[in-house]
Amino acid sequence: MFASNEHSLKEVLEELIRAYRLTGKLNELKVISSWNKITGPVISKHTRKIKMRDGKLYVTLDSAALRSELHYSRQKLADLLNEEVGAMVVREVILV
Repeated sequence: MFASNEHSLKEVLEELIRAYRLTGKLNELKVISSWNKITGPVISKHTRKIKMRDGKLYVTLDSAALRSELHYSRQKLADLLNEEVGAMVVREVILV
């Protein structure tokens, strides 16, 4: 018998992601795309910009009142986003 050299597409993609060191960047994209799901429609409606840099999630909101209200929930938001992604990606949420 010949040794099988077949791999599933998932295995090949995971190996490519590891080889090109894209895991961190993909996790950051997952965090950004999970924002609306975690925060819901009201907060999503007032979110203008989201970006990740060095473990910090920068969120621009168009409402000072909402920004002030969310200020005290920053750690909870980080925890929920990390849980959604399944990795420790967000160390801090910065509301702008």
